Amino acid sequence: MATQVDRYFHAMDQALDGLDTFLREDDSPLYQHDVIGAVVSNYLKRLRGSFDSWENRAAFAERFAISKAESGFPTFRNVLELDNDSKTAKSRLNELPSEEILRDEMVDFILRKKKFPTELQKTLAEQSYLNTVLNEKHFGPLVLPRTIRVSVNPKTKRPYYIVHWGYFDGSANLPLVYMATIEDSSSGMMDALVTKKGKLNKKEKIPLPVEGLLNPKLARQFDDFCEKNSSYSLTLSTIASSMDKDFDNLHPKQLRRFVLGPFYHSGITEHGSAVAEILANVRKPENAWLMTWTMQEIYSVSETAAKWGLWGGKPAREEFFINTDDVDCARQGVSAFRRHALVPHESYQVIYASGKADEIFKGYQKNIVSGNQILRNM
Repeated sequence: MATQVDRYFHAMDQALDGLDTFLREDDSPLYQHDVIGAVVSNYLKRLRGSFDSWENRAAFAERFAISKAESGFPTFRNVLELDNDSKTAKSRLNELPSEEILRDEMVDFILRKKKFPTELQKTLAEQSYLNTVLNEKHFGPLVLPRTIRVSVNPKTKRPYYIVHWGYFDGSANLPLVYMATIEDSSSGMMDALVTKKGKLNKKEKIPLPVEGLLNPKLARQFDDFCEKNSSYSLTLSTIASSMDKDFDNLHPKQLRRFVLGPFYHSGITEHGSAVAEILANVRKPENAWLMTWTMQEIYSVSETAAKWGLWGGKPAREEFFINTDDVDCARQGVSAFRRHALVPHESYQVIYASGKADEIFKGYQKNIVSGNQILRNM
């Protein structure tokens, strides 16, 4: 019989599969926006790697904690433990017997003792865990920035980069993905990347993707900025304004944040009582879940020109648009946002039959998992 832990991992696996399908479909709202879908899919792979490792760890660890009352995701302690274990996994594996030896010992134990070798099973699970830690990419506390696109703004004649990074928020227990479009007015980068005609210099070979910010003089400082300024509690306007202020030669033109969660599961998570009560009526427990996510965006509408004189001056600064006509946009400090909900077809039918579908999905774009496809806005 499946345990609560088994049900949780199975449901999360289904949710990540469904979200990945949503992102990969040609008419996906996210895929229509440049490379957002492709970038988020890459982080989903990392998150799946983390869950694969956590599932193996839960088989031998004393406990596995999730944020039942808030996000529905594993607590930050699990993220830190996975990150720390990645540094010692190789040496720990060398201390353990091989899988073949462990299985032989299990068979021998069963034949001699006539009972199941629990401790040997735990050791085998630990070995599987350490192998996934070594062989898979994970969603760590901070997934360092990566530059994936370089071009030139024909108006400003500056090179611009598309950069993304990941951050697992330790307070909210939520995985976050950031994408930024940033112009660079550093003289060295402009000379190297922009021709006299204001085009991208094709002679400059750039092996994309590049780990970190493309500008090598600012890359380490940018990594530090992302680590200190990616908390979910910070609005996008705060993050974008801080980036604009901290880097005189970097001009953030657009910043997006993908927030995965909260995740709801009947009988496991405790937040969202209205959702929990309805999902409790779903016949198959493996389908009694609901995943939500939010895409936020802020962009610059103008730039205050730099002013320099004999006694100093001011660098160029961005003016970001916050949609104050929308109460939620103003509260979140964004230009725009969109919330989505993903739910299995059986759960959606139960929610619809309850008469509370409009209440539960208010403000959300509905996405229904039906077989190998996603039905939108039913």
